[in-house]
Amino acid sequence: MEAIGHDSCGRGDAARGSVGRPAPEARVHFRVTRFIMEAGVKLGMHSIPIATACTIYHKFFCEINVDAYDPYLVAMSSLYLAGKVEEQHLRTRDIINVSNRYFHPGSEPLELDAHFWALRDSIVQCELLVLRVLRFQVSFQHPHKYLLHYLISLKNWLNRYSWQRTPISVTAWALLRDSYHGGLCLRFRAQHIAVAVLHLALQAYGVEVPADAEAEKPWWQVFSDDLTKPVIDNIVSDLIQIYTMDTEIP
Repeated sequence: MEAIGHDSCGRGDAARGSVGRPAPEARVHFRVTRFIMEAGVKLGMHSIPIATACTIYHKFFCEINVDAYDPYLVAMSSLYLAGKVEEQHLRTRDIINVSNRYFHPGSEPLELDAHFWALRDSIVQCELLVLRVLRFQVSFQHPHKYLLHYLISLKNWLNRYSWQRTPISVTAWALLRDSYHGGLCLRFRAQHIAVAVLHLALQAYGVEVPADAEAEKPWWQVFSDDLTKPVIDNIVSDLIQIYTMDTEIP
């Protein structure tokens, strides 16, 4: 199967409005996942917990209308919950202060007053809501371990000059990170996303895998036997849509 997840997550086209422009909710999710990533970095989270937080957020809004709850509150609870799932625990106070600094640059940490405790309670209650909506299924298989394995194999296939002169590895990791701005993590298998970002990185620098034309199967099918070119094209198309939003959203 090329796609997974709840039907309301849709395909890549479902995130587009009229004349191919991103739908309003897709733009909201882009902004909020950007907040998750930046807050996660400031909180010292590793890449996997940040990816889990983004996935929890996207999966929640596959089940719930975006207008039903404050997306940024859900995002803060997703960070808190992801820290527990991936065993990189965060304090609610740190999440609140980092979020407050994100929305109000240069501001001082919040006082431990009634407003602070109300916000803390909101995050905790929202975490419980997220768990119920997702039926406590908050453990995910991410593409990261597959991409690492594929990059090591590809490095052995390419000649040393081609590998050293082009930042294929850095670009592939950046593409994977940026993919979490959208719902690719729910629509496609982890192995397929890993291959697709590597395929796009190679294309971006015009690097060809040696002897690929003479091989019995393309290089990407060696990594994932059930992967097809249309699936790669769909993932790449969704990635391009994400970068299109990045140029349109301040």
